[in-house]
Amino acid sequence: MIRTLIVDDDALTLELHRDYVARLDGFTVAGECSSARAAVHAVLKNPGADAFDLVLLDITMPDGSGIDVLRSLRARAAATDVIAITGVRDAESVRQMAALGVHQYLVKPFPFSVFRERMEQYRVHREQARSTRGQATQAEIDALLGRATGAIPLPKGLSASSLNDVSMALRANGPLSAREAADRLGLSRVATRRYLEHLTAEGVALRTARRGARGRPETEYAWRQGADGGEEGG
Repeated sequence: MIRTLIVDDDALTLELHRDYVARLDGFTVAGECSSARAAVHAVLKNPGADAFDLVLLDITMPDGSGIDVLRSLRARAAATDVIAITGVRDAESVRQMAALGVHQYLVKPFPFSVFRERMEQYRVHREQARSTRGQATQAEIDALLGRATGAIPLPKGLSASSLNDVSMALRANGPLSAREAADRLGLSRVATRRYLEHLTAEGVALRTARRGARGRPETEYAWRQGADGGEEGG
């Protein structure tokens, strides 16, 4: 579970974002703060297993800004990930937060669907960054740098979380046919094939033919070996 700290000086906003996080798979609200000073203290006093993985950070607070919070955390080498959630729209604030390494910048107000999409993008990047070994693809480099803009763009009808699940299954268990991958993931074969074909089009998976049952040809997919530091192959 991704331990999440929510920081906002408005009680209703805290409640709303708490409800939003609770509706997501893979995330849990591990703390809440209503001031800049409390946010810095909460992150720094919880190291190790109790550390927050992600901070949902407001920018405007009575005792300081979210920019001040992030500067303090980075100055103390706190590697906690941050998503800015704010009503502040001026370009200079956006530039400063980007320079300090925020993963996303969400402008209030927004519907749950937008929140869910951004949080799923963050989860995919986090998992991709943590699983990367050896020679990295461009998408993996972007994930390691915390750049959501480097994610593989998704055609309509594909979700970031399912794409990540298919990618992980292919890396861990490939080569796989669409049928085999679908059985492992509990997805339909048609949907699974769309994800596999998308990964192939993006150059991170390879498609080859193999003999299926009774000698019938069957398409199989494998993660591109060069992404893990090995030699490229099928």
